[in-house]
Amino acid sequence: MENILVEYVYLILIILGLVVIANRFGLAYPIVLLIGGLVVSTIPFFQNITITPELVFLIFLPPLLYEAAWQISWKEFWKWRRIIVGFAFPTVIITSCAIALISNSLIPGFTLAIGFLLGGIISPPDALSSVTIMKQTKAPRSAISVAEGESLLNDASSLIVFRFALAAVVTGQFNFQEATFSFVWVVIAGSLIGLLVGFVFYAIHRWLPLTPSIEIVLTFVTPYCMYYLAEHFHVSGVLAVVCGGLLLSSKRQGLLSYVSRIQGENVWSSIVFILNGLVFLLIGLQLPSIVNQLGDISLTSAIIYGLLISFALVVIRVIITLFTSGFTRIMSNFIEVSEVNPGWKIPIVLGWAGIRGVVSLAAALSIPLYTIGETPFPYRNLILFITFIVILTTMIFNGLTLPWLIRKLNVMDFQTPIPVHRQEVMIQKKLATESLHYLGEKSKAGPGKNKHLKNLISRLKTELGYFEEELKGMSGTHRGERKEYGDVYLELLQFQRDILNKLNHDSGFDEEVIRKYHTLIDIEEFKTRESD
Repeated sequence: MENILVEYVYLILIILGLVVIANRFGLAYPIVLLIGGLVVSTIPFFQNITITPELVFLIFLPPLLYEAAWQISWKEFWKWRRIIVGFAFPTVIITSCAIALISNSLIPGFTLAIGFLLGGIISPPDALSSVTIMKQTKAPRSAISVAEGESLLNDASSLIVFRFALAAVVTGQFNFQEATFSFVWVVIAGSLIGLLVGFVFYAIHRWLPLTPSIEIVLTFVTPYCMYYLAEHFHVSGVLAVVCGGLLLSSKRQGLLSYVSRIQGENVWSSIVFILNGLVFLLIGLQLPSIVNQLGDISLTSAIIYGLLISFALVVIRVIITLFTSGFTRIMSNFIEVSEVNPGWKIPIVLGWAGIRGVVSLAAALSIPLYTIGETPFPYRNLILFITFIVILTTMIFNGLTLPWLIRKLNVMDFQTPIPVHRQEVMIQKKLATESLHYLGEKSKAGPGKNKHLKNLISRLKTELGYFEEELKGMSGTHRGERKEYGDVYLELLQFQRDILNKLNHDSGFDEEVIRKYHTLIDIEEFKTRESD
């Protein structure tokens, strides 16, 4: 136990060093960590470290999924919901079927059932890598939103496909009608369990007298409760975490206190950074053990199979995204869609951003060693190796060329967004204008002689004049007075939160920018309360 702890401490230090290197050269850190893991795997000291399905599914996956659901903009998710759902379910099934046919014709002895199993394993992209790269290259906000939303659902859909394909291979039987019913049940029940657990934790946060430390710890317990409860009833734990996380994220302002929001953001970002770093480094560390398990299949043949399937996977995804764009344009004649003419540039970027990651490797590792009757599972080691090659190829080749592709295509957003700086000035002007009006009403009630309130009004007027000029250019000494000032200022901050919530309903404002100002208001509340 002590040796394992020391090994993981060393791994964390290696992660920090590799991320520094990645930042120095402007590279996405998941790529550097994967390559670093390959290099570290040659060091004997680290060769006994393995990644197991239990480690990923039971330890890493719940908090990573929950954090992704917490960070995503619900407004953007709902706006692009049809495209996201189309990527998450039909794309996974189509990809799995295509990979089944290709692998069946390419690999001697590979059955369609085994090919469908492989397709279910390698169909879900790892959004962390692609989204990290897209943000670094300032890709269109719409493309990032679709990629983030897709990541929340495609893991669940691919693992459901994997579950049914695995059962078909193990038992040798497949009932389409039963599988369809089970698929629907797993999706609906998993989502409902996530929502139910989410409501329970919302009630706990809302009505019990919790300290910030307890609230932050509860946020880490929440995704595990969602995941384990869903898996206990043999439904989708991934969808449970996603749905529950989206629910609680939409209620974040009423869920946590201002202190918990400020402190929790820092705690979560640090822990998720380490978890992600360990995942990508551990993937690279698996190379020696995966190669040793190939058995009778030559390494050269296995590499060729892996590269050809990787190439097919990329081509299939690009074709599907282009088809989705055309289909959206046709459907715009019959239903309301987010974008009538999606074009071809953003679909190609989304198709090329299909980088595979840890969920695929964990699914491959979870394949049992034996089927019924102690018969070795057919082609288990080859499936594992092909999965590793797919991850390696898409992570390095697609990951390194994605920034070049975005720049080369000169990708523009579907809808011309308001520049972020202009959004910020508009938000600040709105807050200052409404705040002055609010304080004017308060002054009529009595506090007009309060020096601190007068200073606040003067400051707001000065700021308002500055914001107006910016937009034109782009197109208490006494305790009683101090307490009165603090009370009114806290009321004003809550009033400003309400303004931000209303602005968030305007499609012209990014929720990410709105959240930034929610955080600034939380900091102002923290300073005001601490100074009392």
